[in-house]
Amino acid sequence: MKKKRAALVAASVVVALATTACETPSGSDTETGADTSAFNAAASGTLNAWAFDNADDVGQARLDYAAGKLSGVDIKLDATGFDAQKFTTRLASGDVPDIVQMDRAFVGTYAAQGLLMPLDKCFSANDVDPQTRWYSSVVDDVTYKNQIWAVPQFYQPPAIILNQKVMKAAGVTEADIDTSNPDKLIAAIGKMYQANGGVPVTLGFDPQATGQIYMWTLGLGGKLTDADGKPTLDDPSNVYGLELLKRITDAQGGYAKYKSFTDSFDFFGEQNQFVKDQVGAQLDAQWYPNVLSPYAGKLQLGAVPFKDRDGKPVTVAGGTSFAIPVKAKNPAAACKWALALTEQGAWDAAGEARAKTLAKDDSINTGLFTGSPKADQELREKYVKPSGNAGFDEVINTYYEVAASGRSVGASPAGQQLKQELTNAITATLLGQKSAQDALADAQNASLSAYQTVTGG
Repeated sequence: MKKKRAALVAASVVVALATTACETPSGSDTETGADTSAFNAAASGTLNAWAFDNADDVGQARLDYAAGKLSGVDIKLDATGFDAQKFTTRLASGDVPDIVQMDRAFVGTYAAQGLLMPLDKCFSANDVDPQTRWYSSVVDDVTYKNQIWAVPQFYQPPAIILNQKVMKAAGVTEADIDTSNPDKLIAAIGKMYQANGGVPVTLGFDPQATGQIYMWTLGLGGKLTDADGKPTLDDPSNVYGLELLKRITDAQGGYAKYKSFTDSFDFFGEQNQFVKDQVGAQLDAQWYPNVLSPYAGKLQLGAVPFKDRDGKPVTVAGGTSFAIPVKAKNPAAACKWALALTEQGAWDAAGEARAKTLAKDDSINTGLFTGSPKADQELREKYVKPSGNAGFDEVINTYYEVAASGRSVGASPAGQQLKQELTNAITATLLGQKSAQDALADAQNASLSAYQTVTGG
């Protein structure tokens, strides 16, 4: 079924490409045929947006704010989740939305296929400096061939959350949870790890082996793409992270037992792995403290950054974005809407809405990580106050501290395929089916094939 679905998507892309390459209007981008001069126009008419699937309080506040900024525009919203096959099918049929919200990993693929408008003129026409509005790593996520192809939003940097109760019982300190010092880390894991009949009961450290794959490659000095977005999964620098991951899972019963145990976690529930002391430490994205917030009184938490091989804090950028298809009928309104949704006023409205929601629930405000350093800082100063729980406050502070050290995979024409093949390589390595080097070589062959299919060579 997966192969059949992939074939259908590929066929749709070919048809879409044929329909988008018919003519090149004056004032257009020479590579894509997109009429980028339209970004200079005033926003008016109808805007057909495909975005904001099941918008929460933050999303609705931003939507309301942007609607006020584009008061002369009739905004029609398809509030369903992005689907790659649906997207290319819509383009092929001529049912082209003016703007689409998608994971940033898709942007390089569609940019390389000529399906998106480059947005440099969108920014310049509206006096927006991308390098000032967003973290540089966030901009790098949507930059391909020296052009920016989407308006980014959100940034969920990973860091390591600590269960101080499990650590103290095992005689482990925060300094021992150090990804730049594998021997010290493995020793700490061994002290905290517990099993019953060979079955894990408590993990010393859950590395989120296939959930945080970029941290274990880029974060440890790896290289996944070159300057053109071409996959480099077989680069020797990527071997180190996979081999360290194998040491970590082998120290905790092996990957099969580790995976079975972590699959049993009540990850979003009141019996989650921190409440039940099933982990001593875990690598988590910034949104996860929100899940733990209702149980803060039951927990003894802390946090440390993930460190690179030189001992410096590091994290990885990731999030969603707004892209404008080449055949969009109202690119001017699309551009202004996306920029309105990601400007300071929109985030102020979102911060206020989230603060009100949290106040009703008597929950801890962990902040909003918008993708914009200025917005992040202003919202932090206004809404993120000491909670009375020193450990939880340490968790919040750690995420703010690591945000500036983000790295980007980069926009690649093989973005989604690269991610899947890297996941396959990690799984094969951890199961002992292949050496890290062989697994990465196989992943490179598959992702390079996808790259060549998209780029034509």
